[in-house]
Formats: sequence, C-alpha cells, structure tokens
Amino acid sequence: MANKLVYITRKEHFNAAHKLYNPKWTKEENDAIFGKCANENWHGHNFDLFVTVKGNPNPDTGFIMDLKKLRDIINEYVVEALDHKNINLDVPFMSGKMASIENLAIAIWEQIEPHLANCKLHRVKLWETHNNYVEYFGEEN
Repeated sequence: MANKLVYITRKEHFNAAHKLYNPKWTKEENDAIFGKCANENWHGHNFDLFVTVKGNPNPDTGFIMDLKKLRDIINEYVVEALDHKNINLDVPFMSGKMASIENLAIAIWEQIEPHLANCKLHRVKLWETHNNYVEYFGEEN
C-alpha cells in the first residue's frame, strides 16, 4: 500500500504585548511607518497559533504524531515563553528582532521544528487580530 501524506493541525492560544519600533529611526519615522503599533506603552494581542505537521500515519496507531506530544512541544517551547509576556523584552528567542507577527511566526517555527520526530512541520499560522494573520511554511516549502 502506498504512503498517504496527511496534514494535522493543533491550535493553541496565548496573550502577549509588543511594540513595533525601530531604534535607528526617529519617533516621527516610527509613528509614520508603524502608527499605533509604535505606542511607547506597548499594546497587546490575543494570539491564536495553529501548528500543522505532515506525514504518513503510523500503521500501528493511525497517527502522524500524537497530538498530546505536539501540544506539549508547543506549550513548552512557545506558549510558556510568550504567554503574558512582552515580546520585545521578555522572550529570549525574539531578542534583537523586530517583534512583527512575521518574525514571530518564523521564530515559533524555529522553536518547534527541532523537537519533531517521524513527521515534518508544514505550517505555522499565527492570528494576531480578527483581520490579520501570517502563515509561514519554512525555508524550502
């Protein structure tokens, strides 16, 4: 029987604050580019994170990956680091990076990917607001 590629997604949630501000620019330049997101007193979001893995179901379990294990990886390496934190100041894996949703999705990928076995990370989808989300598929996808 041929292998069957299947995708499965786990959703998690966290709350975090950040601001978009380039220290090389003046306050006026930051305000012009980032608007309210450059607020000196920060602003927060209720993020929804969707992590999709892909692979062939194990013939003994029917799983690509045990979703409890995926939940544990996401919580240990991402949610615990981000939930109720200031992304600019409190999150080591975002140190020195602009705290945009795009950069955050890439950094989340980098936190999860090394901990997966017998499947591959396919997508990190991060909802920042009702109207804004980003999807990251890795370097080669």
